[in-house]
Amino acid sequence: MKSTHLSLIAGAAVLAAITGFATVTAPGAPAGSGAKSATLLPVERSSLVCPAPSNSDLAETQYTAVTPAGAGGEAKGTAELKPALPVADDEDDEAETDPKKAKKAKEAAKKAKEKADKPVLAVKEPGKPVVAEANGSAAPALVGTATGRLAPGWAAQQTTEVTAGGARGLLGVTCTAPDTDFWFPGASTAKSRQDYIHLTNPDDTGAVADIELYGPKGALKSEVGDGITVPARSSVAVLLSTLTTEAVDQLTAHVTTRSGRIGAVVMSAEDNVGSDWITASEDPSGTLVLPGIPADATSVQLVAFAPGEDDADVKVQLMGKNATFSPAGNATLHIKSSMTATVDLKDVTREEPGSLRLSPVQKDRATPIVAALRVVRGKGDQQEVAYIPATGPVGARASVPDNRAKGSTLSLTAPGATAKVKVTASAGSGGGEPSVETYTVKAGTTLAVTPTAPEGLKGAYALTVETTSGGPVHASRTLARTEGGVQMFTVQTLPDDGGTVEVPSARQDLSVLDD
Repeated sequence: MKSTHLSLIAGAAVLAAITGFATVTAPGAPAGSGAKSATLLPVERSSLVCPAPSNSDLAETQYTAVTPAGAGGEAKGTAELKPALPVADDEDDEAETDPKKAKKAKEAAKKAKEKADKPVLAVKEPGKPVVAEANGSAAPALVGTATGRLAPGWAAQQTTEVTAGGARGLLGVTCTAPDTDFWFPGASTAKSRQDYIHLTNPDDTGAVADIELYGPKGALKSEVGDGITVPARSSVAVLLSTLTTEAVDQLTAHVTTRSGRIGAVVMSAEDNVGSDWITASEDPSGTLVLPGIPADATSVQLVAFAPGEDDADVKVQLMGKNATFSPAGNATLHIKSSMTATVDLKDVTREEPGSLRLSPVQKDRATPIVAALRVVRGKGDQQEVAYIPATGPVGARASVPDNRAKGSTLSLTAPGATAKVKVTASAGSGGGEPSVETYTVKAGTTLAVTPTAPEGLKGAYALTVETTSGGPVHASRTLARTEGGVQMFTVQTLPDDGGTVEVPSARQDLSVLDD
């Protein structure tokens, strides 16, 4: 997924108009070429949205937010997540014709707005996470904005534990930047699944979204997935099985907006298996990386989709602890255009950590695809499920906010050249000193490490990963907890946080032409 930030580009364009002109060239442009390279500057504003955590009364949710230390930016700034506004139903709209009910509705709306104006959690300084808790099914979706020095790299996560019922599991989701286009391979309308797609609008004007579903035979028939209204600063949850009469076990959901922007994510609950969030795949690309399959995974399913007009033939490779290899019997995968393909890789990691790489069989035919993994740990009635979408590289920096004293595993994979990364464990939300470790990730392998927690840790801490040399690195963090014999877990990927932006260098032309 792309990260949406309000950058300095517009300001640079204005500056160029005032002072004369601005030029942009790639870094390292030849001296004397008459062009200046773009300047890399911190973003000044960023937005995040978090879906409503759960519909279970047993849900226990922790929100965690952080801005990495040393991110730069202005001297001041804010970073706040606030409750989304409730969506009024049709009955409430009709009730407003009755004077007494209209007054009651107006007072309720006023209270809801006052509640929405109070931050659930607010970051005060870079490098120190903040946490908040919300229990039960009434916890709202959150929307928020960071500005100034707290905007670059601002990240938030919600982690929910449900110990019983159909939604049992450890559900984790990174709060997303609003966008206009999302792909969700691995969603389902099967009778054994309850998949809700949450659409959250952070802006002060309404948004309109469309949902398309694609199964193994192509597009599913649906007349109610178009023109879904998402009111301003509100969130709407849509049960995917209500959009079609076709029950499909593994499909791809595509969400786009006609107007406005939204955050989108799928909550999936599977009978007798567990529940977790499905986050959007990286934008369609010829080569994809899906990092961080747990070593003890008992079942791994690959779900892929080719959104263009061409079929895709891809190599399927597992980057393991020591080498890259193709799973037996599944070295390649043919994905028909506009059809979802599924491959059962079973226990492909065989007690070693791994990551999956999908690349074109023919380099000159790199058909763009999207993909995700459905991963299961445990067997029988002690199963638990999580999802790993294809994700972009860490790049300059990426963070995951919610880590505990126990249960965190960081997976790092280098699909190209060997690389080095710096991993910083922040101070804890309640105290503790940051720690820094450096790791070397060999080409074509996956390195799984237990992070060094901050000394004197109290509360939750954040992990920030920075690529310092070598090729690209893709990363994910697994958070695990054992409850009643069930190894509950959730996996969050770490793509580049988009905390900086290239701004054209501007210069003033003071030359004057003589008449």
